[in-house]
Amino acid sequence: MMTKDQYIESLRKLKLNLYMFGEKVENPVDNPVIRPSLNSFAATYELAEDPQYEDLMTATSHITGKKINRFTHMHQSTDDLIKKVKMQRLLGQKTAACF
Repeated sequence: MMTKDQYIESLRKLKLNLYMFGEKVENPVDNPVIRPSLNSFAATYELAEDPQYEDLMTATSHITGKKINRFTHMHQSTDDLIKKVKMQRLLGQKTAACF
């Protein structure tokens, strides 16, 4: 699993051709219009590292057996889907964003 900082750094390494309002965005990671959304996504990584939210924010991969972020988890049960909904509610409360 990536940390919040690793996630942000991985975005910096991408060679994106991003245009917004008809103009090329040279540095999307630090762009003041994009950054609030990026911070919301980064919060998912931060909360996944917090033991208080581990049950909602992480899952065990049925492929590798390793702990993974629930956003990358392929749901295997009704319990997985319930945790996904609860995770999304938590993220909405913590970030004021829609997931």
